[in-house]
Amino acid sequence: MSAPAYFLGLISGTSLDGIDAAILAVEGDDLSVLASHGEPYPTQLRDQLRTLCQPGNNEIEQLGIADREVGRHFAAAALGLIERTGLAPEAITAIGSHGQTLRHRPEGNNAFTLQIGDPNTIAELTGITTVADFRRRDIAAGGQGAPLASGFHRAAFAKAHVNTAVVNVGGIANITLLSEHGATLGFDTGPGNTLMDAWIGKQRQQAYDKNGDWARQGSIVPALLSAFLEDPYFAQAAPKSTGPEYFSPHWLEQILSSFGDVEACDVQRTLLELTAQSIANAITDAAVMSDATQLAVCGGGAHNGLLMERLASRLPALSVQDTGALGIHPDWVEAACFAWLAAQTLAGKAGNEPRVTGACDYRVLGAIYPA
Repeated sequence: MSAPAYFLGLISGTSLDGIDAAILAVEGDDLSVLASHGEPYPTQLRDQLRTLCQPGNNEIEQLGIADREVGRHFAAAALGLIERTGLAPEAITAIGSHGQTLRHRPEGNNAFTLQIGDPNTIAELTGITTVADFRRRDIAAGGQGAPLASGFHRAAFAKAHVNTAVVNVGGIANITLLSEHGATLGFDTGPGNTLMDAWIGKQRQQAYDKNGDWARQGSIVPALLSAFLEDPYFAQAAPKSTGPEYFSPHWLEQILSSFGDVEACDVQRTLLELTAQSIANAITDAAVMSDATQLAVCGGGAHNGLLMERLASRLPALSVQDTGALGIHPDWVEAACFAWLAAQTLAGKAGNEPRVTGACDYRVLGAIYPA
């Protein structure tokens, strides 16, 4: 039996909390995470990235600086993980780097998506071939460029005779529906943690609501929840994708302005219910999942106890668990995905799922930056 090939995946999600790195062992169709590591962004860089996520002054200058800086931090995260494993850098076939998303505008004739984290810098500092810029080829082929995790979810989690929903609850939540008959569907369901994080940051100066504890102190405001769900994105047909530039603090404040005084913890509780209900609606509205038996959750939302309870309550026919039960810890699924996408690219295999992104066909994704 041949030895596995190792690929290292890097991503920083829309929550901007830092870099996730994972080494994926690929041996034929067998995939396993060998090691993983998380590295937070320095506060100054995180603040700079948050500023760049919205239109502002002198953007090109600031973008160029941030691109190199993020690249350096991605390279450091990769080397730090490799050192922890005891592997030599040359044991890694390639790095797959998602980068840091600053804009995602998938609609219209000039649709685009922008991720930074200079792959030239990553390849130079690590001495490892780097694959990056995965999303734009799908957009060029008429797709949304997102979500890209569906192919990996099928490769890692699909099982015969089991209908499974895989939900990544990061800043934005995305879902993959895996049918026992081979169909793979998926799309962004809407806000995951992004609005909850923004609200608790404003009200309590905390980065996130640990375990949903603050939300537990509040009550759902039904009229407010209904107002949230009236946003046309939720009724839009797939393929669809979105980002925190759409479901933003401004989006939230505009809706709240019509409701007078609402207790801050009640807003938090209602935002959590928005995430749970929009995910549940996505599953129950999908005919392919009529016989679904399990929901596997990954991303930061998997650690929010109240959110997991609400998903289980709204989806009583499904076994709700995190992806650890299927073999990959929920914190490392996205990083492992981009390791897998790098492997696909180097093998000349497609990385997108056209039924998910809306692309006209399957495409090999990404650009290769040799060591």
